[in-house]
Amino acid sequence: MTGPTTTLVEVVFPQHLNHQGNLFGGQALRMMDTAAFVAATRRARRTMVTVATENVAFEAPIHHGEIVEITATVAHVGRSSVAVEVEMTGEELLSGRRRRCGTGRFVLVAVGDDGRAVPLV
Repeated sequence: MTGPTTTLVEVVFPQHLNHQGNLFGGQALRMMDTAAFVAATRRARRTMVTVATENVAFEAPIHHGEIVEITATVAHVGRSSVAVEVEMTGEELLSGRRRRCGTGRFVLVAVGDDGRAVPLV
């Protein structure tokens, strides 16, 4: 890996739930993309935008009241892009039991004021 790990932690509240009472997939993607954005921006120190999500997989549900921990690590740096590997872990608040609940790879590109890709320096 080419950079430090970025970790974001949130609690699953009622507004994050789907009709089954679990973390809504769109919320999970938002959390994962946010962590990827922070990791890429820290590495590049440029304005970054997400251009692709790859191999996102949800492996286990995260329930109401649980902790979601998102870990993002820069895996590759290109001319203007940064690829970030993201792992989502669910944790039962009272027991501390943890399990991997999802993974994905996010690609972000550095952009200038005109919104076009710029090289990383």
